[in-house]
Amino acid sequence: MAFPLPARTVLRAGTWSGPTADTVRLSYDERFLRRKRLLCEGGAGVMVDLAATTSLEAGDALETDDGQRIRVVAADEPVVQVRGENLARLAWHIGNRHTPCQVAKDHLVIRQDHVLEAMLAQLGARLAHVIAPFHPEGGAYGHGRTLGHDHAPHGFPHG
Repeated sequence: MAFPLPARTVLRAGTWSGPTADTVRLSYDERFLRRKRLLCEGGAGVMVDLAATTSLEAGDALETDDGQRIRVVAADEPVVQVRGENLARLAWHIGNRHTPCQVAKDHLVIRQDHVLEAMLAQLGARLAHVIAPFHPEGGAYGHGRTLGHDHAPHGFPHG
């Protein structure tokens, strides 16, 4: 078996077009990577070797050293749709727990978590367990992940 060609470049969704050699279907957690061997849907492997840990989004592409493009697709995963009379209040409580959250016009989406679900239900939320791609909001300072206060330097004490 030949060692897979490395992919060292990410092409962001909307900045590229044209044919792709294959597709990788990745969950939210799997789309946060720096160096990892991935299996494409067509059966080929690709060795992702990025300069820094990167948050990939659906529609991005990984470009191999020979110019082939591998499309990134968000995989279905267990999530919870959150609906309620006061979505802003529910979103505040989710955000206060540094939890990734997808925001839609009439509902929020979080990963399944029985503790958060109990809290949201107590606040009057209506919850629906579904299997769907998860696309939470990125960080406030640009493309990428929202990291909790324990994951990034910030310069202030917690005392």
